[in-house]
Amino acid sequence: MNQQPSDHENQRFLISREELADRIARTVREDGVVQPLTGLHLGRISVPLRKIYSVLEPSFCVTAQGSKEVLLGDQRYQYDPFHYLLTTLELPRVSQVLEASKERPYLSLRLELDPQLVSSVMIESGYTGATRHPVDMRAMTVSPLDSNLLDAVVRLIRLLDSPTEVPILMPMITREIVH
Repeated sequence: MNQQPSDHENQRFLISREELADRIARTVREDGVVQPLTGLHLGRISVPLRKIYSVLEPSFCVTAQGSKEVLLGDQRYQYDPFHYLLTTLELPRVSQVLEASKERPYLSLRLELDPQLVSSVMIESGYTGATRHPVDMRAMTVSPLDSNLLDAVVRLIRLLDSPTEVPILMPMITREIVH
């Protein structure tokens, strides 16, 4: 079976990534972070920054443009428009935007994750912890972003244009992202 994405999938991914970057840029016009919906944080940074020390709650993080590095102990996690960062526990971290400019600012989306939702999805997915094959469970990981997951992220940010749909669709899209 061919695991390489088709030209159509690649095109779909690029179009979705451009839409995500455009929507974040329109929402966050100056450097900083805004929370247009509960638990949804959008950020813009125009210059690479020094290291920032903070605590990150369970979150799903996507970079629409630029790149960022997160240090957790001696582990380094770098993500960009082709990878996402997932944290499943509240963790102290050191982070730094690596790639950003006035012309192409770092643009990001962070979705806070409710631990009860994550647990519920794990149970529904059949993860019991008692599997025969060991599962690599980490508190923080970087994984490739595929077009289906990116599509869900774009649908989530489109809700900014439809505030009346947020109470119904945001929980469903968040669940889809977690799954």
